[in-house]
Amino acid sequence: MSMMKLAYMNFKNSLKSYLSLIVSLAFTILIFLNFQNIVYSNSLDVLGERNKDNIIIIVQAITVVLICFMFFFIWYSTNVFLTKRKKEIGIYVFMGLTNQKIGKLYMIETTMIGFLALILGLGFGLALTWLFQMVLLAISDIAVKIEFQLSWQPIAVAACTYLAVYMIFVLKGYVNIVRSSVLNMVLATKKNEYVKQNSVILAFKSVLGVCVLGAGYFLAIKEGGQEVMGNVLAAVVLVIAGIYLLFGGVIPMVTQSLAKRKKFLYKKQRNLWVNNLIFRMKKNYRTYAIVCVLMLCSVTALATGVAMKNRYEGIVHFRSTYTYQLISNDADEKEKMDEVIERNSDIKYSTKIPILYLDGSLFKTAYKNNTYAILSWSDVKQAAEDAGLKLDIKEPKDDEIIDVSKMYLLSLYTEKSGIRVTINGKEYRQIDDTNEPYLGYLQEQISFYLVNDHEFERLCPLGTMSYTYNYKISDMDSFEQTKAKLDDLVKTKQENGEDIGRIAVDMRSNDIEWVKVLYTICIFMFLVFVLAGGSILFMKLYNDAFEEKERYQVLKKLGIDRKTLKKSIANELKFAYVGPLIVMTVSSWFSVHALAKMMSTELLSVNIISVLVIYAIFFVCYLLSVSVYQKNAGVKQ
Repeated sequence: MSMMKLAYMNFKNSLKSYLSLIVSLAFTILIFLNFQNIVYSNSLDVLGERNKDNIIIIVQAITVVLICFMFFFIWYSTNVFLTKRKKEIGIYVFMGLTNQKIGKLYMIETTMIGFLALILGLGFGLALTWLFQMVLLAISDIAVKIEFQLSWQPIAVAACTYLAVYMIFVLKGYVNIVRSSVLNMVLATKKNEYVKQNSVILAFKSVLGVCVLGAGYFLAIKEGGQEVMGNVLAAVVLVIAGIYLLFGGVIPMVTQSLAKRKKFLYKKQRNLWVNNLIFRMKKNYRTYAIVCVLMLCSVTALATGVAMKNRYEGIVHFRSTYTYQLISNDADEKEKMDEVIERNSDIKYSTKIPILYLDGSLFKTAYKNNTYAILSWSDVKQAAEDAGLKLDIKEPKDDEIIDVSKMYLLSLYTEKSGIRVTINGKEYRQIDDTNEPYLGYLQEQISFYLVNDHEFERLCPLGTMSYTYNYKISDMDSFEQTKAKLDDLVKTKQENGEDIGRIAVDMRSNDIEWVKVLYTICIFMFLVFVLAGGSILFMKLYNDAFEEKERYQVLKKLGIDRKTLKKSIANELKFAYVGPLIVMTVSSWFSVHALAKMMSTELLSVNIISVLVIYAIFFVCYLLSVSVYQKNAGVKQ
């Protein structure tokens, strides 16, 4: 019998066993293909070149993440497959096959699995391309006609990337088999399985894990300035390392301590599964840690998407506060401005705000800017009333100041308290900050500080007074016509030597539409990470069931009924799912809290909802795992 025919027979007979592996790999290819199709399709051309370039940059960054995930997922899945097959293929030695021929048999068989997954992934990926783009643009609230496009570039990129990664681990498996002894292959499923770990080592790992994880949590929520990004990056590394140490130290130590308590161990048949859990922890803790990290990434991805959406809506509101803004040194320009604008459109509302411009050398602040200006409390209060804006800040005292800032998409400065601002030698305590658009688009260009009326009058001799006239019109169809009239007025006044300028904001502009697409991509990444974590855990437990078959057969012969064994399996698998979920739930609060500070938005509800969705998906995975585990272990009738 030829090697190809033997490999095909093995593949055909074990196809049912490979199903979870094939489906997981195919799903990875499907997602990768559809993200690549975004880059090469023209469905996003309607957003403009700048928006499309931004989206492509984001997709390319996500592509790197997906390639890393694909690398580790294939590494993990092929290792599970190789461990499962080693005992079987080791028997071929007694049939006269050399290690090299056995290795070739393994390569052919795993290549068949890989190509089947590739065909399914590309096939379903192409079939769902139109649906993927439709959902992407629908959630992004972008109106565009979608046409099915079949391009060879995304197919080639997805196929070549997957095959390059997959064949690396196929060759790795071949080398592993060639270098393995017969005994190692026959006993591969028993290797490092039933091993209790040294209590001293566990105690050390536990203390180190708690300290590392605590340090990561601290850096995640620590307020700061320019060092925030460094803190966040360090927090990511420390949290990941801490989770690995937690599952490798704290949890095994706790379970081994519980096993020593006989009153606990021998109640409710816990001895049937607690000891098995302990013995397998050394082998499985990395899987639990990987799943936990993936779930943490999923919650953070969804929170990032929602935060971006909230900030996008905030920026749109910020920029749309006023349609036109005119800045002049003349305090009596309002009537002339009103007359010009009302020729073409009704005015919804208008405001007039005096601005005191000060030289930057008079300021000593933590974060330097090019232009500084002072606002008075009463003027801002009146403008807020005229424009229907919120004023949820209290009036500052003589030694207090309020930062009136722009609406940032992302801010690396999260420190809000203890900030001091010095103006002309006098120190002020910053008691609050606000990004309410009292000055509209102008607020994005200048650093504004709000003081009470007394301080404003005191500072007036130090600077230059200017006045901004702000208008919101009712009819945007007359935007260009009105803008042209205002430009004529501004040009005439400038020719007469007056200092005047104009700002016009067309809300039909779509220069930040890419943020809406990012929101949708983050939702997809949330689902990808959740399904990836569920697949890894399901695959691991699926493989463990075959290894446990002999033990459960012995337990049945000892007289333990099927109902008790089923309950034991359910309890053991319950920990496999609940353990990573609990650690993820705690860790996610810190990651989402840190993100909320950087994005200046409330994300607690998003955190709770995303965690509940993950619990629901994992509950379904748990029920499937219990059913499949009982069947593969020979317990289910």
